[in-house]
Amino acid sequence: QVQLVESGGGLVQAGGSLRLSCAASGRRFSTYAMGWFRQAPGKEREFVAAIIWSGGNTYYADSVKGRFTISRDKAKNTVDLQMNSLKPEDTAVYYCAADRNPIIPPMTEPKRVDYWGKGTLVTVSL
Repeated sequence: QVQLVESGGGLVQAGGSLRLSCAASGRRFSTYAMGWFRQAPGKEREFVAAIIWSGGNTYYADSVKGRFTISRDKAKNTVDLQMNSLKPEDTAVYYCAADRNPIIPPMTEPKRVDYWGKGTLVTVSL
């Protein structure tokens, strides 16, 4: 059973930074893509970023390119999301996600995700 546990959310002022981390367990993730989605109040869940576990290729939503960086640590089985230059519109619950058999580009929509974490809230104030 795959388990994904997020940490690192919180309240930050606009222009600030936060780092989210996702601890993954229960499988070997060598064939997986791992990533992050977010869901703001009243909106649909949307893709943020993904990384191919084996090769490290990364993919980003246009709205976060140049501000967010996704990375993975194979030894620790963690996937991190470094978020810089945060904006109020980045406020959302952020979910860690895993795709067992990714196509390229991976997990660009929620229906392609096989496993979800429970989410961590990020609030960006003016």
